[in-house]
Amino acid sequence: MASGTSRNALLAVSLLTVALGGCSNYIKRDEFDSTIADLRATDQRLQSQIDALSQKHDALVTRLAGRTRVETGAHFATNDATLGEQDKPLLDDFARVIRESHADAIVTVEGFADPSGSAAYNKRLGQRRAEAVRDYLVGSGLNAAQVRAVSYGEDRNRQVRDGAVGEAGRDNRRVALVIDYAGAPRTAAM
Repeated sequence: MASGTSRNALLAVSLLTVALGGCSNYIKRDEFDSTIADLRATDQRLQSQIDALSQKHDALVTRLAGRTRVETGAHFATNDATLGEQDKPLLDDFARVIRESHADAIVTVEGFADPSGSAAYNKRLGQRRAEAVRDYLVGSGLNAAQVRAVSYGEDRNRQVRDGAVGEAGRDNRRVALVIDYAGAPRTAAM
């Protein structure tokens, strides 16, 4: 009886080994590992490019729920939506990175204002600031369909310096670049 139980156990273990061996053939662990490695490499490449932009131009970069946000150094004078020459090098580098490595990326340019005018006026002013930066990025080679412009105007929950105007409110008169979708990365030809 003991040898019959031992045979049954040996037969069960043998069948389980054959069944599990067959399963490993269609899981394709190597392809899975390769895909994960590619995704991690892409994420690291994008992060290093953003970090380089941050270091080069003193931009603040944060990640929020799968989105990347770049608080640029692009600031505007009171009641003005003219993009300054000092802001263009960062935008040129940003456009180059997106164009060369993430051609399918979706970017939102967010415009802001300090509370020195009416809320309606500041919403329009923030939109004009966002559009000025969007137009510059498109002029730098990004596809117009992939760059959106929105305004938050003087929304209190979006102000850097709550209620500040004039020189103190400079940080409120800004744009931010948000990468909503990085797209499929381009890889260098071998």
